[in-house]
Amino acid sequence: MKETGNDIKLFVMRTRLTAVMLLVCCMLAAQGTVEDYKRAYALRGKYGHGKVFYSDVRPQWIGGSHRFWYVRTTPEGRVYVTVDAARKRRGELFDHKRLAKALGEKTGRSVSPGGMYLERLSVSDRLDTLRFAFAGRRWVYDTKRARLTDRGTVKPPQGQRLWSERDDEKWAAPAVSPDGKYTAYIKDNNIFVRTVAGGKERQLSVDGTEGNYYSAYIYWSPDSRKVAACKIRDTEKRYIYYVESSPEDRLQPKLHKQEYAKPGDELPFKVPCVFDVESGQAVIPSTELFDRQYYLWGLRWDTDGGGLTFEYNQRGHQVYRVLGMSAETGKVSTIVEETSDKYVNYSRRFRHDLRDGRRMIWMSERDNWNHLYMFDRASEEVLRQITKGEWYVRQVVRVDEDNELIYFSANGMRKDEDPYLIRYYRIGFDGGGLTCLTPDEGMHSAWFSDDMKYLVDVYSKVDKAPVAVLRDAADGSVVMLLETADITALLAEGWKAPEVFAAKGRDGKTDMWGIIVRPSNFDPKKKYPVVEYIYQGPGNHYVPKTFMPYDYNMSAMAELGFIVVMVDGMGTSFRSREFENVCYKNLKDAGLPDHIAWIKAAAEKYACMDTSRVGIFGCSAGGQEAMAAVLYHPDFYKAAYSACGCHDNRMDKIWWNEQWMGYPVGEQYKDCSNVENAHLLTRPLMLVVGELDDNVDPASTMQVADALIKAGKDFELVVIPGARHTMGESFGERKRYDFFVRNLLNVCPPRWSEVQAR
Repeated sequence: MKETGNDIKLFVMRTRLTAVMLLVCCMLAAQGTVEDYKRAYALRGKYGHGKVFYSDVRPQWIGGSHRFWYVRTTPEGRVYVTVDAARKRRGELFDHKRLAKALGEKTGRSVSPGGMYLERLSVSDRLDTLRFAFAGRRWVYDTKRARLTDRGTVKPPQGQRLWSERDDEKWAAPAVSPDGKYTAYIKDNNIFVRTVAGGKERQLSVDGTEGNYYSAYIYWSPDSRKVAACKIRDTEKRYIYYVESSPEDRLQPKLHKQEYAKPGDELPFKVPCVFDVESGQAVIPSTELFDRQYYLWGLRWDTDGGGLTFEYNQRGHQVYRVLGMSAETGKVSTIVEETSDKYVNYSRRFRHDLRDGRRMIWMSERDNWNHLYMFDRASEEVLRQITKGEWYVRQVVRVDEDNELIYFSANGMRKDEDPYLIRYYRIGFDGGGLTCLTPDEGMHSAWFSDDMKYLVDVYSKVDKAPVAVLRDAADGSVVMLLETADITALLAEGWKAPEVFAAKGRDGKTDMWGIIVRPSNFDPKKKYPVVEYIYQGPGNHYVPKTFMPYDYNMSAMAELGFIVVMVDGMGTSFRSREFENVCYKNLKDAGLPDHIAWIKAAAEKYACMDTSRVGIFGCSAGGQEAMAAVLYHPDFYKAAYSACGCHDNRMDKIWWNEQWMGYPVGEQYKDCSNVENAHLLTRPLMLVVGELDDNVDPASTMQVADALIKAGKDFELVVIPGARHTMGESFGERKRYDFFVRNLLNVCPPRWSEVQAR
């Protein structure tokens, strides 16, 4: 048959198309290979321990002295050193060879001088006695005589209540009066007092019952004439249940039960009460100013004993009050009131009552930024705003009343750098004399001497190795360089620092800050899919700010042939109240419009970032947000891995969700629910859950899986036996790697037998 011109043209086109497809396949096959997987798993060892020296300084000041100790990480091992700040001298805390020899003889182990991990180490004021734990035993070491004494086994930690358990306040040690004459305690749900001398008992309250009882937290007035405690009207508790399918101690499964309050549940109601010890007279206040309780706490007597204060968080978190109560009349008045049409950030509160009994230092976001205020207790008015400006007070370290100074940390004060970087400052009660004590650029942590004369300052950035210095706390001047991290060995392994990147968010005005992690064999001429690691909170910021040789969630993932990113969008904390409040009743937003704008801006700068192939993964709130990304932004996010997600905020813990989603529970909960919106799924999704998740009810994941099945959606579900709240542990990590290799690199992952083969 004679070929026509069209036949020849068609053959040429097919040949060219085949060649292009083969070229594309080859390019794809260059990522997600066995070698990539092996390199990813080897990365932790390459960049981990033993590659960074003279880092991780965590000083411990010794008593009220100007001396402190810390551990030096040297190429030869760990060295315990002590520093005399006044003399600017550093030396070994003890003779390492002698202690190692003594520990070896006592334990029958081989103990090297540089390999000693002394847990729970405490040092005497004279440096002559060390107390620590080693090899499961407690030890006392006389440094002068080189005498080591075995003090027995380390006691196992006492059973702790689960994080979700409510403190019923039924158990506490008896309270001894300031004059030592009386002991107050609870018996049969009521308050009793007993004389220490004669043991004479007297019942003060008579109306306590099993369901309406008096708290065992009893507070004596300064003059020992009165006691105060809350009467608590209890409510029925909610429990969640989950099955441990494969317990290690038996064949059959175990059923677990856990207290777990959820949004909308009833909560206990507290009433502060005062009793006169001699007369037995009770003072019961009106509850008008604290009648819609989320929580009432912090009973505190005034210095003159005339009254007490307590704090009240109104259900819905839109009103927070510091209240004063007369011990004579029971009259309750407002000292401080915080209000918001969204929520008051009660977890960031700071309060310091001055010794004069008239003034109070209080922290508030009332001007959109977190600042310190001086309140007059009598007039219930602000005397002055101590700190002000478009920046954020993070923590008060010390209030020095004698010198009328406040030491605190803050971020955002310098407009030419990452606004999340924390520095330490000092300011006067009058708002004057603001002094930066840690001026170098970086994320700072500071440890002050007891008399606030010195501080140890450790600072770094994700792309800047740590530095530790001793500073004068009067002006921040450097007294002594302690350590400069040595990363020579890390660089020799080919390590490259993550890139800090800033770009405008959804409003086109506000900078969003994040990091970019590339594979160690990065080739700028290649195209890389982008994988976002998300944990948007709210409640904090989450992008790392300190030196990061290796990140468990990001570094190895990049090694498979991805560019991995993380960014803090609107809805996260420590920028301004307005910035964070984007999350209110709107958790499905998850800052994703800002994340998308940021990734697109990064791709405009770096052509290697392929925004047609963007995946996302996260755990907990990040799991909820990862699934939300493919539900509400499927045009941008092409695949999601969601671990232990709180997919419906009605199913999750009360304290987290009522703050961000509001109270009462309404339509906003349905609108933000991944369960209610599961039918929107059009992209690949992998759901992962630990069957024993004691943080987010595992039913949250199972309900979203049920909704997806009912909607006829294709997805993957991984349930990990014995796992709790997790990104997926080692098995889930493997599944996550394979999921993105399949769905973003479009290649078949290698067999695990090949990856594990040496």
